[in-house]
Amino acid sequence: MLWAKIKRSPHAHARILSINLDKALALPGVKAIVTGADFPDVPPEKAQIGAAPHNLRDLSRNCIARGKVLYEGHAVAAVAAVSPAVAAEALDLIEVEYEVLPHVMDVEAAMAPDAPVLHDDIFTAGIEPRPTKPSNVSKVVRFTKGDVEAGFRDADVIIERRYTTKPVHQGYIEPHACLVSVAPDGQTTIWSSSQGQFMVRAYTARMVGADIANIRAIPAEIGGGFGGKTIIYLEPLAYMLSKKSGRPVKIVMSREEVFRATGPTSGAVVEVKLGAKKDGRITAAKTVLKYQAGAFPGSPVQQGCICSLAPYDIPNAETTGYDVLCNRPKVAAYRAPGAPIGSFAVESCIDELARELGINPLELRRLNGARDGTKAAHGPTWNNIGYLRTIEEAMAHPHYRTPLGPNQGRGIACGFWHNAGGESSAAVHVNEDGTVTVTEGHPDIGGSRASMAMMVAEVLGVPFENVRPVVGDTTAIGFSASTGGSRVTFAGGMAVTQAAQKVVEELKKRAAITWDISPDAVEWKDGKAYPAGANAGSFEPLDLATIANRSARTGGPISAEVQINAQGQGPGFTTHLCDVEVDRETGAVKILRYTAIQDVGRAIHPSYVEGQMQGGVAQGIGWALNEEYIYDQDGRLENPGFLDYRVPVASDMPMIDTVMVEVPNPRHPFGARGVGEVPIVPPMAAVANAIADATGVRLRDLPMSPPRLLAALDGEPMRQAAE
Repeated sequence: MLWAKIKRSPHAHARILSINLDKALALPGVKAIVTGADFPDVPPEKAQIGAAPHNLRDLSRNCIARGKVLYEGHAVAAVAAVSPAVAAEALDLIEVEYEVLPHVMDVEAAMAPDAPVLHDDIFTAGIEPRPTKPSNVSKVVRFTKGDVEAGFRDADVIIERRYTTKPVHQGYIEPHACLVSVAPDGQTTIWSSSQGQFMVRAYTARMVGADIANIRAIPAEIGGGFGGKTIIYLEPLAYMLSKKSGRPVKIVMSREEVFRATGPTSGAVVEVKLGAKKDGRITAAKTVLKYQAGAFPGSPVQQGCICSLAPYDIPNAETTGYDVLCNRPKVAAYRAPGAPIGSFAVESCIDELARELGINPLELRRLNGARDGTKAAHGPTWNNIGYLRTIEEAMAHPHYRTPLGPNQGRGIACGFWHNAGGESSAAVHVNEDGTVTVTEGHPDIGGSRASMAMMVAEVLGVPFENVRPVVGDTTAIGFSASTGGSRVTFAGGMAVTQAAQKVVEELKKRAAITWDISPDAVEWKDGKAYPAGANAGSFEPLDLATIANRSARTGGPISAEVQINAQGQGPGFTTHLCDVEVDRETGAVKILRYTAIQDVGRAIHPSYVEGQMQGGVAQGIGWALNEEYIYDQDGRLENPGFLDYRVPVASDMPMIDTVMVEVPNPRHPFGARGVGEVPIVPPMAAVANAIADATGVRLRDLPMSPPRLLAALDGEPMRQAAE
């Protein structure tokens, strides 16, 4: 096996004039070097694969630069050598000549008419007529409902506010890593931790010009992903190095590389305008969301537009979103991608509106809350949703009635995530001893294997311990979309349930053969086959093990495989309560108590559901108080590591209370709806609203770090402090 390392750009924006590899190739121990010239260009007509969210031409150019580097950390070459030390030495011998170009980092600066343009072939989509001048605004999205201007004319009170957020990192423990082995005949094996082995296979194949059938992608256990491992950075480079050298190649990013060269979520500017009657009825809402996409199109601005107003029944609404290019790493998904940013703004503004009207913030949300029959601003009409129940639970919770002390405040915020369905495959095999293996195609990032086993055990009527769940590689199970969007327990659960139901039908047939009766005269309950009534005959029940043991005599192996495109996912709603204490001398914020109340559908595995809720809260609190990417004036990241990029640790957090409201999703056999993403949506606004309640000072810019809060408390003009 060889080790590989990557040569990266020191510039935020520069033209590559030349790359000289001669000295590096002459270094003993260097076995192969690749640059962008070694990769086939992905033509525009092949840039999209199926319903994949990523443009593969952009993704290929993000993996290794062609012609220009677009952010500090952009890969320009990769070296495979006999050891990491030799590979690192070779990087220093690669000579790259650059022509440094003007760069742009912030979203509104990138939208300006005179901003440096990153791509001369990108014209703003979503507006008519189609522009003829290239732009950093890659697309505009809009959703409208009713007559917004009429709604504002009907309002007694109108408020307008502006909020900003910074890019934040997903915070997974394991850095991006892979091992790729390309055999002389082209047969390839990829080992990597990702959120989807089929995604790894397809994206790599398209970027290197290989046949999908020749690549086997094996999913390793994943040290966290949170959306950050739904795309690839290393596998195509390792493939080309392995192909050139004839040896397996391993690449492991350093933590600094993870920060400099992989996708955080967007930083953004969000403008919110709300109009309401004196009684609290919101008559109109208008929002503008401007999201950083990084060096290539694809910010989650559309989800931000969808999710931020979704908890409310507003008769007149207009939302506009801008996907904006800038000289930063291409953004990647981060848990409910796009939703926390837009919701921070809207939920903060709802709180400000409540104070303006003199109405309890939770009561204002209840008054305007979405319910069954509400038509959302982005189109759907809600049915079987539990949003108002989460508010009622919040009102009744002891947390809500607990008195507060000096410098303490309580914040309320709500959130939404649409959840997802999609393509899933599953296979259920009955083993000779009556145990069961269930194979599915989704990497387990939140306990989904246990949930799959529980659902199969429930259908078959056997002990959970007798079911072995397995995540299959790309040769072991049919195509399955990536783990993401809070889809696996819903869509994967549908697939394993249907496969188990097929097995039950087969078990009934095998019992019927043994008894020489019709399969219709057999019923399956509690893990055994019984005659269906006295007329079916008098036979001793047959359990799963007995039927499996006789399978060779009754028709052969007992198994079933199912492939589905699951539809009918239930949306998720949540209400959060947060208590803080502010140290007015330092600006430090202590989270005293936190309660997350969420419609979870039917909790298949309650302790895992609770863990998802608590994890989302912890990440949201970090986003609220500390986390941000900090760049210098040359576009270089100043805090590429967990020492200077501060995520919450255990001592920063209280015990997080959870309340699971169960409104079963009727479209799922066990009532499941996704739960993993909605918990990260409200925390930033909940913390901001709590700080405002404690201090009377409103912070509208994230993160609300001690220096920024202290400046606001002292009334100092600070760019990121409250207006």
